[in-house]
Amino acid sequence: MADKNKLLIIAEYSQNRIHPVVFELLNKGRKLADKADLSLSVLIAAADNIENKELNELIYHGADEVQLIVNKNFSYPDEYLFKKAILNFLDSKQLEIILIGATHFGRSLAPGLAAAMKTGLTADCTELEIAEDGSLLQIRPAFSENILAHIKSNTRPQMATVRYQEFTRAVRDESRKGKISIEKITLKENKSLKKVEKISDQKINITEAEVVVAGGSGVKTREDFKMLQELADIFNGVVAVSRDIVDKGLMPRESQVGYSGQRVKPKLYFAFGISGAPQHLAGMKESETIIAVNTDPSAPIFKAADYAIEGDLYEIIPEMIKKYKKS
Repeated sequence: MADKNKLLIIAEYSQNRIHPVVFELLNKGRKLADKADLSLSVLIAAADNIENKELNELIYHGADEVQLIVNKNFSYPDEYLFKKAILNFLDSKQLEIILIGATHFGRSLAPGLAAAMKTGLTADCTELEIAEDGSLLQIRPAFSENILAHIKSNTRPQMATVRYQEFTRAVRDESRKGKISIEKITLKENKSLKKVEKISDQKINITEAEVVVAGGSGVKTREDFKMLQELADIFNGVVAVSRDIVDKGLMPRESQVGYSGQRVKPKLYFAFGISGAPQHLAGMKESETIIAVNTDPSAPIFKAADYAIEGDLYEIIPEMIKKYKKS
């Protein structure tokens, strides 16, 4: 394994857990590594030691090697510090492929790493393959997902970020063996970055919710989202929004569904006052059941919906809340 070139997954560790996208990358990464005769490694940067049983899960899910670097300054997402530390642990001669989850932090970290390594980067991939010549074929949607671009990099390492929930989670095999190394590193605080306020430890996670109640431009004020939240609470779901709501400053970007936001695949997706632009549909069209409410009978969202209701959300949501509370 030591003589092989590497496929490296740079894992995100936040909110005291390894981000779930890492286990999806392990699934795809294992297949790519086997086909290209590469070893599969994972690099994690964390503020504190991670228990061996948690690191072993990465081995059980496909990794050959896991390397953890520890420094207290990794407690907040400073791309500059993460980039600086990670570069010191990368052996560019051995690296053939680098994969990073296209999370908010991953999308910020990857360009800096690619620039520092003077290599190319393909962002938001939805599929990866090994081409006949052994290079990585990086596939991503373009022009609002009207075409799929197939991209090869002339530089090495070949680098890509991959959307969350594109691949299934790797199968767990407790019989797998691998190497785990942990190293505490010295890293000075980035004094040019000032942390003004810690808002909350609770992360808005719409990507893993089984029920999503989404509002668009038909929702007039921030206060009106309490109505959507009440409906979401009945189903133990979460509230999400379309891009125009985020652009107006009514809701945080973490709650945005769509091409430039998060991709969701819940069992039930409510779309209230959402017209159904291609960019939004790209983020939710694979939901199991879609219920759309809109006053415009020609709204594109109705074509994607399993149940289409033409009407005013301000009349329909209260009625839904009454009915579902009773049942």
